Amino acid sequence: MVEKHNLLATLDELKQANLYRARRVIESAQGIYLQVEGRKVLNFCSNDYLGLANEPEVIASFKQASDKYGVGSGSAHLVCGHGWEHHALEQELADFTGRDRALLFSTGYMANLGVISALLGKGDVVYEDRLNHASLLDGGLLSGAKFKRYLHNDIHSLRLKMQGQTAKQEAMIVTDGVFSMDGDFADLNSLAELGQQNNALLMVDDAHGFGVLGKTGAGLVEQCQLTQQQVPLLVGTLGKAFGTSGAFVAGSEAMIETLIQKARTYIYTTALPPAIAAATRTSLQRVRQDAWRRDKLNSLVVRFQAGAKQLGLSLMPSVSAIQPIVLGSSDKVIQASEYLFQQGLWVSAIRPPTVPQGSARLRITFSALHKERHIDQLLSALETLPV
Repeated sequence: MVEKHNLLATLDELKQANLYRARRVIESAQGIYLQVEGRKVLNFCSNDYLGLANEPEVIASFKQASDKYGVGSGSAHLVCGHGWEHHALEQELADFTGRDRALLFSTGYMANLGVISALLGKGDVVYEDRLNHASLLDGGLLSGAKFKRYLHNDIHSLRLKMQGQTAKQEAMIVTDGVFSMDGDFADLNSLAELGQQNNALLMVDDAHGFGVLGKTGAGLVEQCQLTQQQVPLLVGTLGKAFGTSGAFVAGSEAMIETLIQKARTYIYTTALPPAIAAATRTSLQRVRQDAWRRDKLNSLVVRFQAGAKQLGLSLMPSVSAIQPIVLGSSDKVIQASEYLFQQGLWVSAIRPPTVPQGSARLRITFSALHKERHIDQLLSALETLPV
């Protein structure tokens, strides 16, 4: 068949270019150590930043709720799938983020697609950072609005893009809070100011800041002390620092009601299992009470950066738990990742199109459960990289 031949040829091209993606099978619970295809490895590629994915209290909440509610929600939120645990979690997330209301989505990808496409349409305009997550970019394209990408973290570039905006257009500025592949922060204060000056909604996807940044862990928006008026749309995911699954968007009463009516990825999908919502409520308690997790994570990042500097490693300008080392070519980063894996360390090789051409990298991430000796073990292995 011609179709089969073309697919196989495309797959072969990806392999030849060192861009082929393959999965490893994990045989253990998430944690700083993983059992992977028969071997134990030290994990430096998870987004479980606070170590809550296998937290006993979180697991106990999940088990208790699954005994009571079962393992499935049965339907979409607007049919018969919106349970008490969902409702309680939404209220607690709204309180935590200082917003009127919060709305649960089944995944972060669905939240971003649903929000942007619900609020914008043909004739409107959306401005997006060039390094935004794929879900944000796809949401902008799906909306049908005029799609304008500005240079990464470049407020001047955004200001120039906004010059052609008309008073009749609905407009939205969309950005990651913490950029997932670089680990740097968006300039939210400047973006909020520019949004208000130009009557453009600011939407922040704080997937990698939520739970980790801010005085109480409410994320980069909290750290920047920005209000609901300044950031009308705040998205957070629950499968990273919170250790569970799903996502939410927080905003005004009118905003959340509008999304309930118009966000197709909310209306037409099955709700998260109630047990996941119950587990996440316990995660939220731990985030609020366990400041030590954030403090520990920050101290590990500082230790790693100091050690990397001594080794002469070139790090990207990130103070987050995401610490990339750019090696440039895909073949180099694959070789480096495989070398580390053979040393008992799992570090992801990130290649185009996830990152721009020529910027393939090792994406190193840390967890509050890592110990100083784990950081030192990683640094010793990086010192001997054969690339």
